[in-house]
Amino acid sequence: MSNEPIKFAYWVPNVSGGLVISQIPQRTSWDANYNRKLAQIAERAGFDYALTQIRFTAGYGADNQHESVTFSQDLLGATEKLKVIAALLPGPWNPTLAAKQIATISHLSNARIAVNIVSGWFRGEFKAIGEPWLDHEERYLRSEEFIRCLQGIWQQDSFTFAGDFYRFRDYSLKPKPLDPQPEIFQGGSSRAARDMAARVSDWYFTNGNTPEGIRQQVEDIQLKAAENQHKVKIGVNGFVIARQTEQEAQSVLRDILDNANPDAVKGFQSEVKNAGSASPEGEGNWAKSTLEDLVQYNDGFKTNLIGTPQQIAERIVELKQAGVDLMLLGFLHFQEEVEFFGREVIPRVRELERQQQPVLSHG
Repeated sequence: MSNEPIKFAYWVPNVSGGLVISQIPQRTSWDANYNRKLAQIAERAGFDYALTQIRFTAGYGADNQHESVTFSQDLLGATEKLKVIAALLPGPWNPTLAAKQIATISHLSNARIAVNIVSGWFRGEFKAIGEPWLDHEERYLRSEEFIRCLQGIWQQDSFTFAGDFYRFRDYSLKPKPLDPQPEIFQGGSSRAARDMAARVSDWYFTNGNTPEGIRQQVEDIQLKAAENQHKVKIGVNGFVIARQTEQEAQSVLRDILDNANPDAVKGFQSEVKNAGSASPEGEGNWAKSTLEDLVQYNDGFKTNLIGTPQQIAERIVELKQAGVDLMLLGFLHFQEEVEFFGREVIPRVRELERQQQPVLSHG
């Protein structure tokens, strides 16, 4: 377990429909003004990061989508300390363009920009925008080359690379990003995703899970990372329903599930199962997800951050003990609930962390 305080990130609702595939009324909006205010609330509440989403096509309630890099820059302009993680999808993005965009934003934001490399799971999206659909292993091979190219372009004066997907010859990017260099995040739960994180990524995002399930993933990744002389930090997805009583929180969860859009959830389930079954081990991010789990499309309910502020704080610290460095959080009504989380949950987490710090002897 790290002695560092656990970090907090939130999903930016830059796509419509919120973070649940449900027709329950939500006070969350995907528009720019709402998101600027939300970023300021999150910054004051003690959040470290905001993660923008990348979507090219409508589906699962996300009829409208703002582009991630442009939207990230807007949120950085509205804040002073918050770091924003822009999602990039290899294929539509080339490492040259991505490296240049992010380096410029690093200068504009005083080094507060990071990237999340999304390998892609939605075949229909690639087909719609005319991008080739690679098989599972190739998608991760391309993503790893993409990350190696970003790192090389940002760190080397003259970058040369000859891969299966990208080639560079004596390329020099100026200006480089400011220090600290942009952090590189990635997700995925397949063997290929974990192995890639253990080789090249700064951060690995995994879907919601129990502390024991997370512990197994963390041990697996950290063992492989150590063999590669690499260090990677772990972020876990969770959907928060913090209320004054556990009964009230569970009632909200039931309302979300009762108002779920079954056709949309089943459509999402079909796509993600197809993506997962394409991996050699026949499993992906959502291999063990039930239909109810998929109402929150990154298994956020599984993390069980549903209850009173004290219950949620205790569960977060339990996840930290399992090896988690960052909580990536979604909410139903973002502005109000992010503010409540910062006021009621984060201070309780910090107090529990202090209680667990080892006492130094002065003998």
